[in-house]
Amino acid sequence: MIRVLLSLCIFSLFACSHAQELELGASRMDQYLHLLENKRVGLVVNQTSVINTTHLVDTLLSRGVNVVKVMAPEHGFRGEAPDGAKIDDAKDEKTGLPIISIYGKSKKPSPEMLEDLDVLIFDIQDVGIRFYTFISTMHYVMEAAAENGKKVIVLDRPNPNGMYVDGPVKDDDINSFVAMHPIPVVHGLTVGELALMINAEGWLKDGVKSDLTVISMAGWDHTKTYSLPISPSPNLPTDNAITLYPSLGFFEGTVVSVGRGTDFPFEVIGHPDYSKGTFSFTPKPNQGSKYPPLEDELCVGKFFGNETAKHELNLSYLLEYHNDLKDDTTFFRPYINILSGTKSFKEQVELGWTEEQIKATWQPKLNAYKAMRKKYLLYSDFE
Repeated sequence: MIRVLLSLCIFSLFACSHAQELELGASRMDQYLHLLENKRVGLVVNQTSVINTTHLVDTLLSRGVNVVKVMAPEHGFRGEAPDGAKIDDAKDEKTGLPIISIYGKSKKPSPEMLEDLDVLIFDIQDVGIRFYTFISTMHYVMEAAAENGKKVIVLDRPNPNGMYVDGPVKDDDINSFVAMHPIPVVHGLTVGELALMINAEGWLKDGVKSDLTVISMAGWDHTKTYSLPISPSPNLPTDNAITLYPSLGFFEGTVVSVGRGTDFPFEVIGHPDYSKGTFSFTPKPNQGSKYPPLEDELCVGKFFGNETAKHELNLSYLLEYHNDLKDDTTFFRPYINILSGTKSFKEQVELGWTEEQIKATWQPKLNAYKAMRKKYLLYSDFE
């Protein structure tokens, strides 16, 4: 059963999208508090799950909601754990609530985790990129809830990269926690819209359907930019880094550093052997990365922090570095196939294809995806 709660607007679409103040799904409590009455509630949240300046946990407790537990994704409940670090179970010092890891031994809630719950609320800020792990966590939450007869409520938030769609659509034979859905790298959906797509397209295991309610936003649409008030993870600390993430993320499948272990992750690229660099940095272990690539090595490359990044998936940086470093046998790591979602991308780069030639091969699947995407949009689109 799917129930989508949309705000009704009596003004024109232009007036709604440009004059109405942003109201997050979490803020629209009149739309979902009644669904929590006399229910045992679990929250899938992190540091971004706030209403104004108050965390959703505290807000719901103050309203008398029976919050039983918190489930913590990658980076943990407070968003402070390094990339890829195993999250342990804990107890929240402020509320005394148990914090259950769903980024440790298992990334999918077990029946035991859900047996004392009736409803699961997912409220996490995403950045709109396929290999960002929070949408995979949402998938597993929906799947586990469907298998165990629990309800899911997704509180929607803006997609800061939601004004375009680009990148290769994942091939069927590539599957990973960062490559779960047949969608492009830049998918152009909010978490609420994507939840609807996952459910209706039968992507949950064995085609199970989640009892899903999406609480939509008011005052936002896909033509708008959005500046995140709270960093969604340690290595995406700025709006610029979030905008660059689709383009620089591919470098994680190469020998080139994207600045993990620095104060400017995803605003820099560099390698010790790069010959054309104008900026240098040395990755060191820090809060965001315990074991950063090229640790303690002087990397030479490009710094993007002094310019405003464009909302685009730009392959020119990767092609330039590949051409300069040349050695095809070591430039790419196997991870590139998972990040790109296709084995052909690596092969095309190694054959010397141009950005235009590579992107042309994406278009048939992208066009099919864009047509499917329109069925699940809750907000005015950029096209």
